[in-house]
Amino acid sequence: MFSEIKDASVARPRIGAAIRAALLGATMLAALPATADPAAAPGGPQLTGAKEAPATPVAVGYPAIGNGEGTVQGKYNVSRWAEDWRSMRDPAKRDDPLDRLKFLPLTQDGDVYLTLSGEFRYRVQETTNPDLRDRPAQRQDRTRVFAGADLHLGDHVRVYGELAHAGLQGINLGNPGANLRNQLTLQQGFGEVRGTIGGAEVGVRGGRQEFSDGPNLLMAVRDDPTLHFVLDGVRGYVRGKRARVDLFDFNFVNYGKAGLSDDRSDHARRFSGATFGYVVPGDFLGKSKLFFDPFVWRLRTDAAVWGRQTAREERMFYGLHLYGDIDRATIDWTVNYQGGSFGDRSISAWQAFVAQTWRIAANPSAPRVGVHVDYASGGGGASGQGTLRAPSGLYGNNIYYSYQLFLTPTNLLAISPNITVQPVKNLRVTAEYTMAYRPDVKEAVYRASGAAFAGTQNVPGNHIADLIRAQAVWAVTPRISLTGRYEHMMVKDALSNAGYKDSDFLAGWISFRF
Repeated sequence: MFSEIKDASVARPRIGAAIRAALLGATMLAALPATADPAAAPGGPQLTGAKEAPATPVAVGYPAIGNGEGTVQGKYNVSRWAEDWRSMRDPAKRDDPLDRLKFLPLTQDGDVYLTLSGEFRYRVQETTNPDLRDRPAQRQDRTRVFAGADLHLGDHVRVYGELAHAGLQGINLGNPGANLRNQLTLQQGFGEVRGTIGGAEVGVRGGRQEFSDGPNLLMAVRDDPTLHFVLDGVRGYVRGKRARVDLFDFNFVNYGKAGLSDDRSDHARRFSGATFGYVVPGDFLGKSKLFFDPFVWRLRTDAAVWGRQTAREERMFYGLHLYGDIDRATIDWTVNYQGGSFGDRSISAWQAFVAQTWRIAANPSAPRVGVHVDYASGGGGASGQGTLRAPSGLYGNNIYYSYQLFLTPTNLLAISPNITVQPVKNLRVTAEYTMAYRPDVKEAVYRASGAAFAGTQNVPGNHIADLIRAQAVWAVTPRISLTGRYEHMMVKDALSNAGYKDSDFLAGWISFRF
């Protein structure tokens, strides 16, 4: 099934083939017992009861776990600028020489200091029947290199910059995007001013930055592609002990594939709005740690495409997001209504995402069982007529349903039971089975890019596919992790009637962070 790996090893240097074979072999063995964990996926819901990482701020007002600034993965945050390493001022808290890079004082009193961070990720993946068509498998060898510097000028001013390189080799690559192959890019570059007014933390952050202050099916840094999803603009915030508000105005970013000079702010796609936050009392529904975030957003796209129609779209998002822990349960619930206009047509669309897991014993490493049910309306997208009832997935976590990027929360009903176990210390394995349907049989099936699967609007059948997913993550050290993943997508009548085929996905990757 994965013959291209063997064929490629003949043409490539032996050392490269050996690395790929070892990485795939180890992660394949790790992945076979388990499947994908929605809570473990990059950008996915975090377990709010977890012990705070060393990078958690020394003192916070509004709880850092609910302020919309990234997701913690072990010792580090997916968004590296969200880490606070002031604790490394104390040599006794440093575990190795690299910890010294987390606090480099530039003045005698240490008020001005620099924090350096970095990541290297090497990943091998193969997909059979790319685009669900009967064609040769695609193999990608991805290399990620991030390097960040966080300069703190006292307690009120900081400047953060992050350079990134995306390398890509393989077989049947087609025309890869600039987030997969990129010589060098300024992935992030912003300045921030912050202080305290009336007991509340107040700040403004301007420049190129990651922004994921919302449900992960609507916004995420997208850690699956080599480069993260970033925006250009301004974010302001006010945070008290129990309530907060974040205001923002951004343009999307178009990556170029060459050097630093070819990345552009896309003024044809503007995203702005407000996210509110409230810490729910801890005795609500028993012992709990919950956060409630209403949001109002606006997305303007000058040349949006639905079916054969291209027009200016003004889309409003009105939503409610409740997430956190209730005793041994972890929940992540979202409902949002989308209104506005697409050309001379009105928009009226709904999405509801209901995810929950239950730890079967008090031990933090006990198995978890769960299910997530996701609904997204459909209608008017492919037909080009009447009210547009197809919701936007914005820039959400595009691997939530499939690393093959074959599903998205548009015209979708997905039911996904799952189980997560920790057979030994630092090894987590998860199993998930997804059953996907389309609510509107006359509407197309959509993939993660927002594009429709051609012809699906013209065939009968509401059952899209079933997916078996397996993932194992081994935290070798706090800095090094090894991940293996396997997926099998079984297309059903909504896709098979239009000529689409089953697909397998196998991947292994190693990550090093400091």
